[in-house]
Amino acid sequence: MTLDIKKYPMLSLVDFPEELRLLPRNQLPLLCQEIRSYLLNSVSHSSGHLASGLGAIELTVALHYVYNTPFDHLIWDVGHQAYPHKILTGRAQKLGTIRQKGGVHPFPWREESEFDVLSVGHSSTSISAALGLAITSNKEGKGRKVVSVIGDGAITAGMAFEAMNHAGDIRPNMLVVLNDNEMSISENVGALNNHLAQLLSGNFYTSIREGGKKVLSNAPPIKELVRRAEEHLKGMVVPGTLFEELGFNYIGPVDGHDVEELVKTLKNMRNLKGPQFLHVMTKKGKGYAPAEKDPIGYHAVPKFNPAENCLPKTIPLSPTFSQVFGDWLCDMAALDDKLMAITPAMREGSGMVRFSKEHPDRFFDVAIAEQHAVTLATGMAIGGYKPVVAIYSTFLQRAYDQFIHDVCIMNLPVMFAIDRGGLVGADGQTHQGAFDLSFMRCIPNMLIMAPSDENECRQMLYTAYTWNGPSAVRYPRGVGSGALIQEKMTALSIGKGQRRREGEKIAILNFGSLLFYAQEAAENLNATLVDMRFVKPLDTDLIGTLAASHDILVTLEENAIAGGAGSAVIEYLMKTRQIKPVLQLGVPDIFIHQGTQKELHEELELDAAGIEAQIRRYLQ
Repeated sequence: MTLDIKKYPMLSLVDFPEELRLLPRNQLPLLCQEIRSYLLNSVSHSSGHLASGLGAIELTVALHYVYNTPFDHLIWDVGHQAYPHKILTGRAQKLGTIRQKGGVHPFPWREESEFDVLSVGHSSTSISAALGLAITSNKEGKGRKVVSVIGDGAITAGMAFEAMNHAGDIRPNMLVVLNDNEMSISENVGALNNHLAQLLSGNFYTSIREGGKKVLSNAPPIKELVRRAEEHLKGMVVPGTLFEELGFNYIGPVDGHDVEELVKTLKNMRNLKGPQFLHVMTKKGKGYAPAEKDPIGYHAVPKFNPAENCLPKTIPLSPTFSQVFGDWLCDMAALDDKLMAITPAMREGSGMVRFSKEHPDRFFDVAIAEQHAVTLATGMAIGGYKPVVAIYSTFLQRAYDQFIHDVCIMNLPVMFAIDRGGLVGADGQTHQGAFDLSFMRCIPNMLIMAPSDENECRQMLYTAYTWNGPSAVRYPRGVGSGALIQEKMTALSIGKGQRRREGEKIAILNFGSLLFYAQEAAENLNATLVDMRFVKPLDTDLIGTLAASHDILVTLEENAIAGGAGSAVIEYLMKTRQIKPVLQLGVPDIFIHQGTQKELHEELELDAAGIEAQIRRYLQ
């Protein structure tokens, strides 16, 4: 989508922040209107994250207006809200390619722009990175400023508080901006808090406070009395006591949609010494009524017509794997009142909306706190209940220590329903679920299954739930092959694969959701095809039989080749001295960029034609 100078006269003049800073401050509201219109029109044509960006426009403009980016470091947490930042930093004309193969990255990405200080995809990392940069900036001695922007959801994670606790101890010059879009604020409260923010961030208040502390430095009882009086005064009007206790100078809350007042406050705060905390209230989806009304639904959107005031309803031909899990969860809960369901802020994405409504007393959304989610499940399991942790593959990485120490070492019956296993597509490198089979299978006591279709997923979920120990069912994003789902739940024979086709010379050992592609390749190659089902324990009897009756074994998985299921097959063959050529097909030793799942399967030769081509090359 190109910038129409007639439609966006001011935005057309602003390609980079240095041009933004040439504008008079009273023109900034008009620029924000144009950015909001352009963002809505662009994302509705291309798909992508919408509501978060709509709510962060004034804040983005104010930050780039006040701070000398890219010399000053501006760090975004996660980056769902960073689309306006991309518009203002040379990428407006390319915004229509966002999340597409070869297009603009969906998150801040260092390789893409010097304005993107930190490549991100997971939340709650911005304050830690900003603290590291603040320390180095101080040593550098060039006056470089450091700002991190974090959301009210992300700041609840332990890592954010760990960083603030450290910053409060060593007291570097840095600013943390809390973009709080949990609720809207009334005009009266907003006006009062804007006035208060101006007062608390101004030179007069700062000089009195700092001067008073110096004067009273040798009188501890009086100093403590003054500190408590100050806390009491501020505690009556601002909710900043917690951040003050962590060592930050708290300012706010301020209206995040009054760009001129934001500029005033940020200018006041820019040269304050020590760790500063600015609390900004915004409305997710600001300026587009449907997104304001349904910020969750408009968080990430497909292509849609903004004039229709609703998103298109698409009915898939078959249920997604997430829906299969959600239905199973409800069915299982009806059979067993010991079932508890846990998710780290992924209720909708993991298919748990229905369960959360039917069983609110057994549903626990712990927010963006993956480590806590896993150890919470540990406590429930010790207490005699059956916890199910629904988590994306990429997010399980964040709780690896808890996975090992708090679940597997104690051999507790905690079940992990791992969504988005394999290539997820448009979110790019940070979200591809390419490593879970590798990092799970090396852990003792684990039961690991990878379904090839929707019905197998349902039966594996039941098998994992009835297993008396740690278990994982790992399934892909989106729909499967459209297999008929059997309502009856039956536990599978542990560690047993299933022959799908008999052939000659070549045996394809499939682990997971690429079976549909493998079937076509096996037909063209007259190869034997086996659905291995279990990554751990392996069906060693079947592997031994196939090795004895075929010239070559081919392992196939939508996971990193390094240390994955194919590696487990080779380890078994070497252990038992069965010397046999093995071709491992899967994700190569690189981070996989964005693109649709189909595009990535084709590029990595994991579709039917690619699997066949790789095998034929190996044979030659």
